[in-house]
Amino acid sequence: MSAIRVMGLLGALLASGTASAADLVGDGARGQPLTTLCAACHGPSGNSLVPIFPALAGQGERYLNQQLLDIRDNRRVVPEMAGTLAGFSDQDLLDIASWYASQKPTPGEAQAAAPQRGQDLYRSGDLALGLPACSGCHSPDGAGAALAGFPRLGGQHAPYLIKRLTDFRQGDDAAAPIMHRIAAKLNDDDIAALAAYIQALR
Repeated sequence: MSAIRVMGLLGALLASGTASAADLVGDGARGQPLTTLCAACHGPSGNSLVPIFPALAGQGERYLNQQLLDIRDNRRVVPEMAGTLAGFSDQDLLDIASWYASQKPTPGEAQAAAPQRGQDLYRSGDLALGLPACSGCHSPDGAGAALAGFPRLGGQHAPYLIKRLTDFRQGDDAAAPIMHRIAAKLNDDDIAALAAYIQALR
């Protein structure tokens, strides 16, 4: 599958997934008080200190809102968050996403001797494996494409990235079939190399 085809499918998937909330507008000031429970794992401003929990600060509002909706509605299963979002409305979740999107992310730390394979996969993909470059959707510096709904990756914790890519590979996220197809072609070493490279992006 070509990189252009993958990006087209991702765009269509994201567009269909957010259409029902298109008339809502996020209010970060209202969302901040709703993040009290979130702060236990993700930090007061979304910069988590425990690397298995994702940093949310600076994440695109559209992407983060869709993830919150998917978790609440059981399209994406996150055991640690089971039931946590059950009482939140669509507006609540959008406001939470807006708050985190407005926060400044902490730069990721470079890991010593990150494998070259990670940079190669991120920037160029692997034609032989049919892997598109990660940078095509997530941008060369990992900033993502907020308006298109492609998430920010740069500076994200490597342990979380390893878990997320492994989950994608195993098909554990029913709301992300395109990422399943991509991650299914990655072995453990590829995933570790990508995670180390992405964590150092800023």
